[in-house]
Amino acid sequence: MSIHKTEAIVLNRRDFRESSLIADFYTRDFGKISGILKGIRKEPAKFASNMEPFSLNDIIFYKKSNSSLHLVSQADKKNSFSNIRQHMVKAGIGSFMMELLGAVMPHEDKNEDVFDLSLVCLGELENSRNPDKVLTIFKIKILALSGFKPHFDSCVSCQGKILGQSKFSLGLGGLLCPGCSTKDASSRSIFRGTVATILHIEKNDFANVLNLGMNPQIKKELDLILNAFLNFHLEKELKSQKVLNRLTDLQLQGTY
Repeated sequence: MSIHKTEAIVLNRRDFRESSLIADFYTRDFGKISGILKGIRKEPAKFASNMEPFSLNDIIFYKKSNSSLHLVSQADKKNSFSNIRQHMVKAGIGSFMMELLGAVMPHEDKNEDVFDLSLVCLGELENSRNPDKVLTIFKIKILALSGFKPHFDSCVSCQGKILGQSKFSLGLGGLLCPGCSTKDASSRSIFRGTVATILHIEKNDFANVLNLGMNPQIKKELDLILNAFLNFHLEKELKSQKVLNRLTDLQLQGTY
């Protein structure tokens, strides 16, 4: 076994036997990994972290060559992003970000851009008055960086430049020009402003796109298309998305 130290964001954690935990991490140097922390529940002082989801830690782990589950011998918390946990919607968004990160990124495939994006989005989420905007930006950028993104640069069928109105095809994973719109009978019209917003967010850094204005109609269509795309290609709705949907319903009803 080889020993390594790296920064790690906790994606999730679960109990293992009587005293241990298994945690999934997204790390700066190794991408997504899984590790076991032996005895942490019986002797919490053994580690300088309680492995809260979406916390940032320095971890030391022994990398096993014959297993995808590694042994974490030390974990020191660097940032718990505690303010996120004080707000129900922000906590739900943080959980969604971690679940999406775990769903779209391959195991042990290093991607520092994805790590940095996740870290800056958690930092912004902690203090933002518009957490839903942070989530929208994260969805678009994580899909682009992971190679999982829908095709918005040209027609996904003929590769031609799109002039005028286009349609979006879930099945084909991108835009269809007027001449190819019959390739998918279930494709739906999409506002040009929605396409322009997605392309702008993909191509500019996080600080620049934070100031991008989104009118309610564009924002609604963005959410609809991104969520539908994720559900279709992941072949499931993420559990945390269901929680966010419920929180949104409660807000609309005025009960939260």
